[in-house]
Parts: sequence; structure tokens; C-alpha cells
Amino acid sequence: MKVIFAGTPEFARVALEKLHAAGFDIALVLTQPDRPAGRGMKLQASPVKQWAQSHHVSIAQPRSLRLGGKYPDDAQAAKAAIDAAKADVMVVAAYGLILPQWTLESCRLGALNIHASLLPRWRGAAPIHRAIEAGDPETGITIMQMDAGLDTGDMLLVEKQAIAPGDTTASLHDKLAALGGRLIVEALEIAACSGFTPIPQPLDGISYAHKIEKSEAQIDWQQSAAVIERRIRAFNPFPGASSMLDGEVVKLQNAHVLIAARADKAAPACILAVQNEGIDVATGNGVLRITQLQKSGGKALPAADFLRGFPLAPGMAFTQPAAAVTP
Repeated sequence: MKVIFAGTPEFARVALEKLHAAGFDIALVLTQPDRPAGRGMKLQASPVKQWAQSHHVSIAQPRSLRLGGKYPDDAQAAKAAIDAAKADVMVVAAYGLILPQWTLESCRLGALNIHASLLPRWRGAAPIHRAIEAGDPETGITIMQMDAGLDTGDMLLVEKQAIAPGDTTASLHDKLAALGGRLIVEALEIAACSGFTPIPQPLDGISYAHKIEKSEAQIDWQQSAAVIERRIRAFNPFPGASSMLDGEVVKLQNAHVLIAARADKAAPACILAVQNEGIDVATGNGVLRITQLQKSGGKALPAADFLRGFPLAPGMAFTQPAAAVTP
């Protein structure tokens, strides 16, 4: 079976590697254009492009696939490459571009999407982050037949993945990437043999995982310790939950709720105790122990190491950044 693969980040690269290892013929890779990254902001190829280059697979990097859109030459060139590939199926994983109807009809078996949630919950751009933030006990992978809607197509394969109490977006991403790679191989093997019985998505339970914005990183200490703890895990590694401390932005990379602790009359954001095990902070409801912190431009450090270079004391408090002043 010949496959066109459309994807960009590490999540997609894992699936692409699994397909190749299973013996599928990767006829063409579609991935996002190179982006500036790192301290020098040099153009950097996506993980999917890097894999394709190392395996001498043809690559297309259109800025858009809309034939009548802003970049028609890019779209036409990509269409020519897709037509020339004569593939049986297109596999899509975190590609990042809208796929017009012509792309969904370009292969005999259409386009199959690897989506990191139990659809119809968490359709959209950031299903891993939002599942952790919401406190979901489980998530999973859905292999879906793509249609013109936003993650609305029929489900072909579904497998659940428990969300562990300490899971961050980074750790859950890795679990789901491995699961997605295994399921898409299974899906194509089924397609090659007996075919699928597509299952329409339920009409109830629909939710949308909106794109993560940097503005969401700022911690609201009026929220409960449980909510803040989930947000810290959900925004690790990006954008990193943060707060001001002694005039400096500090990212909070790990924390846990102190079940039996009481903040009494302490105001939210007030530091209650400082020890090597962590920094205890009052919230709108309960006490949060911060166990890993990161100064701007520095590394994430355990609380004991952080305190050596950033001494704190009970009574100090985290603060909100000053509002920007328009000149």
C-alpha cells in the first residue's frame, strides 16, 4: 500500500516511523514550511521533514493547499506531487494546514487522521493539553476518516489511554504518540484486508480543544490548588505556567496539592512555607506545593536547587505582572 503522509511535529514523526517500519511505501511527505527556532532563530526543518530527508522520501512544503487561496502556486505544486504519487491513502497527524476537499478525495481510501483524544471530546488543536487541564481521567487515540469538518469524520479505531496523576502534556504526548503509531499501522492493515465499518461520532459529548495561547500561562492564584496544579501539568512544556516572584517571571513546572494543609486566613499567592521539598503557596482553595521552578532563561530546577539561587521566605507572595501601559 502506498501512503502519502501529512504531518509536522514529533507526534507525527513517531507515526511516520512506525508506518515505514511496518513496510508501508511512503510515497510522499507533506509537512509545514521550515520555521525560525532556537536562540539564533535559524530556519529549522520539522521532525517529519528531518525523517523524510534521512530516508530519501519526496517532500512537499506548501504554505497552503487551497487552490484558489493566498498561495495558489504552492497548492498547485503540492497537487501535482500528490497526483504523481498515486497513493492508496493519505495519513494525517498534526499537520497544521487545512485540507481542502480535493485532498480528501486524492487517494483511493481517502484520508485517515490520527487524533489524540476520544472523539467527539476534544476536537481541535490542543486535545492533550485540554484533557489534562480539565482533569479527565482518560484520553486516547481515534483513527478517523477525514471529512470537511473539524475532526467530525467517522471513527475507525479507538483505544483509551489513562491519564496518570503526574502526567504532563510532555509525558502524555509520548504515550499517545506511541499509541497512535501502533493504531495507524493496525488501521492500514485492516484497510488492506477486510476494510472498516465506520462509526459516526456521537452527537453528545462534543467539546473543542482550542489552541493554547501564551496569555493562558499566567497563574490565577484565586483558583483552587487542584485547578492550578492541573494547569501547571497541562502547560508543561508549553507555554509553561508562570507567575511573578520578587519582580521576576518564574515558570512553575511541577507541583502537587497538599491534601491536609490549610491556608487559614492567608491571601491567595502568599508563600506559607519554604523547604527543600517544595514551596507551599496559598490559593483560592487549598495549598499548593511547588516542587520544580524555572527562572527566565534558566533550567527547570528542583525546589532545593532553585532556592540556592533565589532565596525565599514565608510571607512573600507571587504577584501578577503589571498591566501594559499604552504610550
